[in-house]
Amino acid sequence: MPTRRNLSILVIGIIAGFSALIGTFAGGVFVLSYLQRVESTPTAVIPPAPTRQINLDLQATTPEKTIIDAVEEIGPAVVTVIGVNRGRPVSGSGIVVSSQGYILTNNHVVEDTSRIAVIRADGTEVPAEIIGTDKYSDLAILQSPGEFPTSANLGNSDALKPGETVIAIGSPLGDFLNTVTVGVVSATGRSIDTGNGFLMEDLIQTDAAINQGNSGGPLVNLYGDVIGINTLIVRRSGFSSTIAEGLGFAIPINTAKLVAEQIIENGYFARPNLGIRWQSITPRVSRAYNLPVQWGTYISDVFPGSPAARSGLNEGDIITHIDEIALDQDHTYINTLFSHQPGDEVTIKLVRGREELAINLILGESR
Repeated sequence: MPTRRNLSILVIGIIAGFSALIGTFAGGVFVLSYLQRVESTPTAVIPPAPTRQINLDLQATTPEKTIIDAVEEIGPAVVTVIGVNRGRPVSGSGIVVSSQGYILTNNHVVEDTSRIAVIRADGTEVPAEIIGTDKYSDLAILQSPGEFPTSANLGNSDALKPGETVIAIGSPLGDFLNTVTVGVVSATGRSIDTGNGFLMEDLIQTDAAINQGNSGGPLVNLYGDVIGINTLIVRRSGFSSTIAEGLGFAIPINTAKLVAEQIIENGYFARPNLGIRWQSITPRVSRAYNLPVQWGTYISDVFPGSPAARSGLNEGDIITHIDEIALDQDHTYINTLFSHQPGDEVTIKLVRGREELAINLILGESR
């Protein structure tokens, strides 16, 4: 017969088991109810990402393919310019800018030549003639007879940014026809002292390799548009003995277009003119000749009938200003004069002996 203690244990076990059964049943009901609520509650839908068509032509997106396309676009319009200067052969490059055979190149390529010809991209040599030149912009227009199969697209050099990829095409040394080199726009708006009393201004600087014979050839963007005319390289600066690499310069195509259009239309590019022979004055020249100014332009001769002669300018006068611009290291006589147009009225400030004068005159036109 069970003792009271054993009976108590039995009752407690029955109660615990019954409680667990009730808990399990209640939990199951709760879970079932919860699942039913979840199923009946609308869920938030995340909109799918927009589908994009993936270009699987990987070759078409590579920089190499872009450069190849640009070269194929512009290559047939690039020519090699050859000539004879005082009995010596000279060569450069050029770009066809019209189906009528007009070719844009550098003035220094064709200056003082007695005979000119061009070699087309297909190797055919044809004669050419000089239509007109402008030594201050270092540009020239040639024309070759017969129609050319293609001409270049001229871009917008004002839109260039440093770091933009560019391609130079030309014939270095006159032997390696239509050589392609690649670089970037290193800078824009550069000025180079020509050593002839004026600066070449607003040039494009590039590290694309440019060598002798590349002069006059195109600088091209990745669309195959000409954005510059290669004109010079700098190996040293001033009295420095350090040799520099990757310092090439090109004339902006917007400048070249302006000059080319006038030459094609008129046979020359009109520049304003005073009608004087002159010499630049620098602090060094001033000290050597004990002159009354540090910077200016010394008039060594006045041409008869010129604007200067008609306005009373004399040999020995020193021009110090054109309008309000003082002539100095950064504002040469030629560049300041060329900021005007033929027919403009300007005020010339000058020193005559110990006297300072201001003379108004109308600029003439030079060719």
